Order: sequence, then C-alpha cells, then structure tokens
Amino acid sequence: MEDATRKILRRAGKRVTPQRLLVLEAIREGGGHLDADEIYRRARQKAPKLSLSTVYRAIGVLKETGMVEELHLGEEHHHYELREEKGHHHLICQACGRVIEFDCPFSQELLRALGDEYGFEVTDVRLSLLGYCADCRQNRQDTAG
Repeated sequence: MEDATRKILRRAGKRVTPQRLLVLEAIREGGGHLDADEIYRRARQKAPKLSLSTVYRAIGVLKETGMVEELHLGEEHHHYELREEKGHHHLICQACGRVIEFDCPFSQELLRALGDEYGFEVTDVRLSLLGYCADCRQNRQDTAG
C-alpha cells in the first residue's frame, strides 16, 4: 500500500514525507471516521514530536490528492477516512454518534438513471442517514415507558 501511496503523491506533485505516510497509516489503522485529534493521538504514538498543525497540513494534502475523504457526520468537527474505489454510505445515530457504514447495490444504478434523465454527470455521492441505532432506540423506549 505504501508504494501506491508514494505514486499517488508524486503524480499529484506532492512530496512523500514521513508525516504524510504516518497520518495515512493512522487513518487506515483506525478504520476511518477519525477526527483530527484522534489521528494526532494515534500518530504521536509512533512519532512523539509530531505536531497537530503538521497533522492538519498532512490531512489537507491527502484530501487534495483524493486519498482521504472529509466527512461531516452531524458534529461540529470533521472526520476522515480513506477514499475507497467502491463508495459506501453512512447511518449516523443522533444520540450516541455511532456511525455505521453500508453499501447500497442499487445506488450506482440510480445514479446512472438520474444522470441520464437530467443530463448530469454525477462524480461523487455522500449519503448520510440520520436516526437512532438499536441500542439508543431501546434506551429511548426504556426511559419513555
């Protein structure tokens, strides 16, 4: 994976730095949906002198190259995950903040149909559905009853 990362950075005219590789590794190991503070905490375990501003700069470059995606999951701060070839969507619990990823097999078909119907080229989709996870729904019922 590191060779592919190096190629992508170089192709985008960006330097391959240990800090950028470390931030990308922290996001990958964290499984995504990490905010900048969590990425910083994880990366500092391997590089104690790393600064938060360096993490933010690295995230910016990784977003610019398309390797990392910024998510707005109903909170004031942003979350980051690796951009995947195959898109996925998010269920976001409004009570506990839990994020559940899901694939939607017919979404690509829907996008093609909408594009054809309206003459629109869809280049990216971000679908987030807000609601309550099973645990929070149960807690809400328990406290209401």
